[in-house]
Amino acid sequence: MPMIGRLNHVAIAVPDIAAAAKVYEETLGAKVSEQVPQPDHGVTTVFVELPNTKIELLEPLGEDSPIAAFLERNKTGGMHHVCYEVEDIIAARDHLVANGGRVLGSGEPKIGAHGKPVLFLHPKDFCGTLVELEQA
Repeated sequence: MPMIGRLNHVAIAVPDIAAAAKVYEETLGAKVSEQVPQPDHGVTTVFVELPNTKIELLEPLGEDSPIAAFLERNKTGGMHHVCYEVEDIIAARDHLVANGGRVLGSGEPKIGAHGKPVLFLHPKDFCGTLVELEQA
């Protein structure tokens, strides 16, 4: 039985969220949300709406932003993580841990940008890609 569901979004870390949003809106003609500060996560977000998923643009917010080091290594930005939906985030976490997966942070879900519980999984366990799980 598959654990992950639909691709919720692909997140791209950017040094200038207004400029990045403008590229998606004006150059690609996409519908772009307003900027929303997410102080609990140390980022400001913008969501680019696509017919089948979303692109999340991330800009550092505050001194301790978890994406600051990423942008130091990738000055112009780049893909930061992918987010998959799961039906039961606690069951998904427990299954992953039982099978050797590593959950970042305390292991307890936090409320994400969509107001739903989220967890992040260690990129070394997923082909070098940071994975976010979001309660569907």
